[in-house]
Amino acid sequence: MKAVVMAGGEGTRLRPMTSSMPKPLLPVANRPIMEHVLRLLKRHGLNETVVTVQFLASLVKNYFGDGEELGMELTYANEEKPLGTAGSVKNAEEALKDDAFLVISGDALTDFDLTELINFHKEKGALVTVCLTRVPNPLEFGITIVDEEGKVERFLEKPTWGQVFSDTVNTGIYVMEPEVFDYVEADVPVDWSGDVFPQLMKEGKPVYGYIAEGYWEDVGTHESYVKAQADVLEGKVDVDIDGFEISAGVWVAEGAEVHPDAVLRGPLYIGDYAKVEAGAELREHSVVGSNVVVKSGAFLHKSVVHDNVYVGPHSNLRGCVVGKNTDIMRAARIEDGAVIGDECLIGEESIVQGNVRVYPFKTIEAGAFVNTSVIWESRGQAHLFGARGVSGILNVEITPELAVRLAGAYATTLKKGSTVTTARDHSRGARALKRAVISALQASAIDVRDLENVPLPVARQQTARGSAGGIMIRTTPGVPDSVDIMFFDGNGADLSQGSQRKLDRVFARQEYRRAFPGEIGDLHFPASVFDSYTGSLLRNVDTTGISESGLKVVVDASNGSAGLVLPSLLGKLGVDSLTINPGLDESRPTETADMRRSGMVRLGEIVASSGAAFGVRFDPVGERLSLVDEKGRIIEDDRALLVMLDLVAAERRSGRVALPVTTTRIAEQVAAYHGTQVEWTTTSPDDLTRVGGEEGTIFGGDGKGGFIVPEFSSVYDATAAFVRLIGLVARTQLTLSQIDARIPRAHVLKRDLATPWAVKGLVMRRVVEEAGDRFVDTTDGVRVVETDGRWVMVLPDPAEAVTHLWAEGPDDASAQALLDEWSAVVDSAGR
Repeated sequence: MKAVVMAGGEGTRLRPMTSSMPKPLLPVANRPIMEHVLRLLKRHGLNETVVTVQFLASLVKNYFGDGEELGMELTYANEEKPLGTAGSVKNAEEALKDDAFLVISGDALTDFDLTELINFHKEKGALVTVCLTRVPNPLEFGITIVDEEGKVERFLEKPTWGQVFSDTVNTGIYVMEPEVFDYVEADVPVDWSGDVFPQLMKEGKPVYGYIAEGYWEDVGTHESYVKAQADVLEGKVDVDIDGFEISAGVWVAEGAEVHPDAVLRGPLYIGDYAKVEAGAELREHSVVGSNVVVKSGAFLHKSVVHDNVYVGPHSNLRGCVVGKNTDIMRAARIEDGAVIGDECLIGEESIVQGNVRVYPFKTIEAGAFVNTSVIWESRGQAHLFGARGVSGILNVEITPELAVRLAGAYATTLKKGSTVTTARDHSRGARALKRAVISALQASAIDVRDLENVPLPVARQQTARGSAGGIMIRTTPGVPDSVDIMFFDGNGADLSQGSQRKLDRVFARQEYRRAFPGEIGDLHFPASVFDSYTGSLLRNVDTTGISESGLKVVVDASNGSAGLVLPSLLGKLGVDSLTINPGLDESRPTETADMRRSGMVRLGEIVASSGAAFGVRFDPVGERLSLVDEKGRIIEDDRALLVMLDLVAAERRSGRVALPVTTTRIAEQVAAYHGTQVEWTTTSPDDLTRVGGEEGTIFGGDGKGGFIVPEFSSVYDATAAFVRLIGLVARTQLTLSQIDARIPRAHVLKRDLATPWAVKGLVMRRVVEEAGDRFVDTTDGVRVVETDGRWVMVLPDPAEAVTHLWAEGPDDASAQALLDEWSAVVDSAGR
């Protein structure tokens, strides 16, 4: 006997899940509903099956193919238009006309004994046998009455409670003789229970009802879909579950990685090659699909998560459904009954209320509170670039495909035959992405100079030597899971705002240039990169007095690429140095704040015990520098900026220093005391480097460990800052603690507030209005200066739904009060 699986319905009640996926492919316990149906058919010997398809038919065909993987023979009957339950089967008449056949829905979960149903049909000599079952709520189904012999006496489709005369309902499973096709008109919509069966009964044809025992759930609503998952996990339905039951009710599929410190409270299911980190908690009736990542601190309860979803740290999912390829970012919350469609982005700390529907390809902003369904807006990113280039979670937001498209867009902004310098840090992720970038550049008629693993300042310097631009890929500082793709101009500096917008436009239009075969770019690897860098550094930075000073310093290379430059540099400087953590560590391409702090404490201990003049610690890519004084005390980054400023200004006695407007105004006092002046810049690194490269600039810094040594380079360079510092200390004959002690204490506080994109402009207008007659500085954002010198600065983030606030006062309490006052202004405008 053959079977017919009806898989053509649109499943409109299940949208948005069925907006981009046919209902039969919706996964139950990580396996499509229709696959459960086909396995049931095979179990009862129904190996030859015709599948009727219509809505998104190609997806069904592509998934199941000819059925070989299931050990079945599948053929397909395609409907050009919806033909109803009977019309769709009539469409497959040619394959079914020789013998009795079984009809079953491809989107109902059941474990009925189909063999008993078929035997009943044969024993009764029926033309049609309707498979029935008893349900507590028959309102959504067709009610059926049978007599003592099992013959159907009456049908009623989807009754009201006033019409309910039985709890026995039609399951949509039938056994039929081919003569039934005589009662179905071809190519017009016809239903079995509404059109064909009443006619058969009117003519007295043998239509029987078989009341089946077992499980049956018509997965037609979101509630029934979630219930079906729970029933499979509870063992209420006899279906196969892929994987291993590692403890009572806890199923884990092949290749899944579950940390021993993750909390699992079954019954639940974790799909193949999923990853559940330590500290995550999965509770009963949760289903995690294939390749899903559940980060530390995430909480899932009665939630169904489809394939390839990223569940960010400290996110909270309760009783919801999340479609495939969706990214749920840090601390997002999705409430009971909510449904998130495929390929959505749920921003950090956003809340999706219960029963909200978010349709496929949508973006929920960071911090948003969503209490109505999101249907029409399309997913998109307002700006590619953030503070560190194009940044995101590796293989979630930043994928090889994105890297190829970005590199293709960048190449399109350059002339054919131009040269681009590429580089990376020592992480495996950066190495993999750089290869994708190089391929895209060459395919766009760009020659590539690949430096491989070098410090970021070396990449910038080499880019400035004849390249049209450069690309550096590194692990995001402090975020091991993320990467930054950084784009440089021909001077090795970050792209200007205008160049970023141009790249944004090309990327958004997807108008990538492609080279003809004879135009494919070349690839070569320059030699002696480190010797060239150190030689240029020592020629341009004043090192007089170092070799005669007898200084001893401790240098922490942080197991990063800065250690590649230090050996030859320290030898040429003639300084007595102790280098720690010099080797590359692939497993630590960046360091968290706690790791950095513990490293600084350890450095301080070594400096104090060794009698060194000071200690320095490089970040893993050699861009930023942290300081420890001769007593082993950590000099915080904002203080280190003032110490370096004091040393440089005292020696030069003229010129100007470049500082972002968020820097303490004590910097003005320090600069003025030594006869120099401050030029305030925006917080954008490219603006700071622009001023750093202008004639007359003697120093620059951002207060976060980034220092500019203009006589060598206009970009942040930890190695250049280190060489400059040794020379300054050697010549001044003062210790770092003495210099630090003579600089007044600063009291600058910072706060970040979530602000939806749509109200950012309103927020800034409200800030200006509230400023009234007070002095307002608009160098970057809005800085409001009080009459007593206190100031607050409000700056909308260019890449995230966040507003940044800084405040400075004569003490922390005063700065805190100012920050609280203006935070209230921002909050009220953002509501």
